[in-house]
Amino acid sequence: IILFSLIGILLFRSLCVCMCVFQDQSVCARTFCGAGRECVSTDRGEPVCRCLQQCDVTAHWVCGSNSRSYRNHCELHRDACITQTKIHLEHRGHCLGQETSRDGFVCFLSDRDWLRERVIQWIQEEIESDNMTSNDSANHLLYFKSNSVCVLQTYDNGDSELDSKEFLSFLKHNETALNLTYSNTLEANILSLRSLCVDALIELSDENADWKLSLTEFINCLTPTYHPYERKCALEDEVFEDGAETRMECNKCVCACGNWVCTALTCSGEDTPPTQPPTHTHTHTHTHTHTHTHS
Repeated sequence: IILFSLIGILLFRSLCVCMCVFQDQSVCARTFCGAGRECVSTDRGEPVCRCLQQCDVTAHWVCGSNSRSYRNHCELHRDACITQTKIHLEHRGHCLGQETSRDGFVCFLSDRDWLRERVIQWIQEEIESDNMTSNDSANHLLYFKSNSVCVLQTYDNGDSELDSKEFLSFLKHNETALNLTYSNTLEANILSLRSLCVDALIELSDENADWKLSLTEFINCLTPTYHPYERKCALEDEVFEDGAETRMECNKCVCACGNWVCTALTCSGEDTPPTQPPTHTHTHTHTHTHTHTHS
């Protein structure tokens, strides 16, 4: 008897849920809600639009007109609905040169991968200009590696390794050919962002963690068939994705390429509770300096 009663209760609840969902669908059938909103029925059975409770977790980062990065287009419209402000799509990907403070910049995964793709495309164009095109993928990869060797040997200091300064020298010397342009970003900020993204590229394939790329590491970094992994940030047993933000006292931290990047403001007032800094932290000062901390 108890078993049949429980089954009856579960069936009744399921029926109620289905009826409610069906009621919402039927009531909202002729109601159109704008982007970032959804239609639900009131207790009186009337349709009403409200801000979306949640969006799909799929990451297709976009930059809003408010210079804020959003995980996807839906999150942008949802935030516009919640804040009751007009926000339009500026461009796809993270906001280039997104600030953690008025004078601190970070390199996101999308920035790192964009720079990597530009270098790969340039090397491939060099191969084509040398009439080394081939339908054989093995030969094409061989030519690609050969051109990569030329790049490293041209800009290294003779040790067959490329550090961040030498990598930046390569980018600067071929800036026009690489088409390294960042819209709406000041020249000084471009250099800071580029430097951070070079560090992120080196870290990507620096197997011995010496902050230099050997020939093998350099080729691995730029091989077109290699798909860079998306590193995440850890904080108090939680994992955060690229672009996630948190606060440490009066300072703001953002997850960028697997590291927490924080501003370094001096917090005033004795009422501010002390907060432990996140692990894997890069700290920006007002002179754009940054330090790497590895566990």
